[in-house]
Amino acid sequence: MPDATRTNNMPDEPGVPDVSVIIGAYEAMPYLIQCLESVDAQTIGAERLEIIAVDDGSTDGTGAYLEEFAARTAIPTQVIRQANSGGPSGPRNVGLKLARGRYVFFLDADDYLGEEALERMVAMGDRAGTDVVLGKIVGVNRGAPKSMWKETVERADLYTSNIKFTLSAQKLFRRDLLLRLGMSFDETLKTGEDALFTMEAYLRGDGVSVVADYPCYYLVGRDDGKHATKSGTYVLRFDSARALTKLIATHVPPGPERDVLMVRPFVVTLLPQFGPSMLRQSEEVRRRKMELGAPLMRDYWTPGLARRLKVQERLRLACVAEGRLDLLLDILQFMKDKKEPEAVRKGVRGHYHLTYPHLGEPGGLPDSAYEVVVPERVKGGKTQRPEPQSPAMFMRRLKRKARRVARTVLSTPRRAR
Repeated sequence: MPDATRTNNMPDEPGVPDVSVIIGAYEAMPYLIQCLESVDAQTIGAERLEIIAVDDGSTDGTGAYLEEFAARTAIPTQVIRQANSGGPSGPRNVGLKLARGRYVFFLDADDYLGEEALERMVAMGDRAGTDVVLGKIVGVNRGAPKSMWKETVERADLYTSNIKFTLSAQKLFRRDLLLRLGMSFDETLKTGEDALFTMEAYLRGDGVSVVADYPCYYLVGRDDGKHATKSGTYVLRFDSARALTKLIATHVPPGPERDVLMVRPFVVTLLPQFGPSMLRQSEEVRRRKMELGAPLMRDYWTPGLARRLKVQERLRLACVAEGRLDLLLDILQFMKDKKEPEAVRKGVRGHYHLTYPHLGEPGGLPDSAYEVVVPERVKGGKTQRPEPQSPAMFMRRLKRKARRVARTVLSTPRRAR
């Protein structure tokens, strides 16, 4: 619980601000300086904002700087100083309980906003009547998601757009939604808590908007490498994947729509645990990862989900589903050696398959695990696409194969048969 609170510039009977900016800060200096300056410079105006900043037990002067900023800014600001909570969820939940704004925005103390960010995002939320607004994210000294910023959209479709691949907390949320659903960040999760929170808002809220024509949020890579998403053990990643898959399954019935959403936890959260770095890990860690992954594969891995993935993604997860650590290690070695698969035709329908290890071998994975079903990069840098076939094309291919078989039989001496 907070042990001290400082309030600056808070009227006795204030009007409701448009946005409550919630900043959880831990050992945030000197990045906090630019973060707070970016809020102070927002074109929406100080009278339409409030800041709730929670110093989560910092020892580097973060708390003192927050109080100094609160004393001079025109934005109504509360500073809460508390013992370290062990993760970002606690400070965000403290700020959420104190927030009064129509919207809340969770701003990490390492990052900063574009000057027009909140003005543009609030205008979008009010115009579209949506409960969540995504502002374009730009990476600074680190990567950032890109595929969902192709165009500004008043109401994005969760299933056909790529918004499912940006589940960080740095978005504008309508506070009424969070109050109505009793939403908060899961403090038992030490990573992936923001993905769980945001996906629930996507699923249960009234629409999601995208502001893609202006850089709203600058995601900063810290020089000291202390960014929260880089910390924690592999077990925490499985906890995150388990929570997110369960949430999706709770709100979306089995079928194509669930499969679409399951791509996010399987590819972004789970799959990296079964990457080439696994080759350097001990046998104990390898087997533990297979054990942790098995229940997720049993409960949520479906043919529909598998066919939404690239071959190497599908193969690795299929190995986990089948408990085939031996095959998985061979595939990972192929990837580590930077070998490139070729595309070959297989089966009656002549579909393209990629020549990853053990294709067509007895006792291996079925050929369908190697089939090209989404565009793939193959040997020589060529993009191989799945080849749609009409019934007529299929029949012609079948007849050609039958003729080849007949010629082989007729040319074989009777005694050899």
